[in-house]
Amino acid sequence: MIGAALLIGFALLMAGLGRVAGPWQAPPTDVVAVRHLTFTDRPDGSVIVQDVDAGFQVDVFAPGTNNFARGILRALARQRRLQGVGPEQPFRLARLADGRLTLDDPATGERIDLGSFGSTNTADFVRLLR
Repeated sequence: MIGAALLIGFALLMAGLGRVAGPWQAPPTDVVAVRHLTFTDRPDGSVIVQDVDAGFQVDVFAPGTNNFARGILRALARQRRLQGVGPEQPFRLARLADGRLTLDDPATGERIDLGSFGSTNTADFVRLLR
């Protein structure tokens, strides 16, 4: 009985500390490569990827391809709609010095650490940095 009570107490203490401390985030590192990108849906289901700084088209996601990237972009677009932000402001795709790849939405403050989804899923975004 005493052991069970101690275990429950410990679990409650850790849950409380987790709430107070907030989520863990990796320490920031220097950015070694960055691109500011917009993603535009086309009526045929393709997505045009545009580099805003350089002013040229980087890639086209053909209909039915790049499903991971499309899912991430849908999630970020949903956050923009909830906050009343349009698609005009570009996303920031960055490779950090420690090798991590992040996709930031400056319009909403959202940041996605793409490396946590595995190299197969992030390949679409790695290609956009080249």
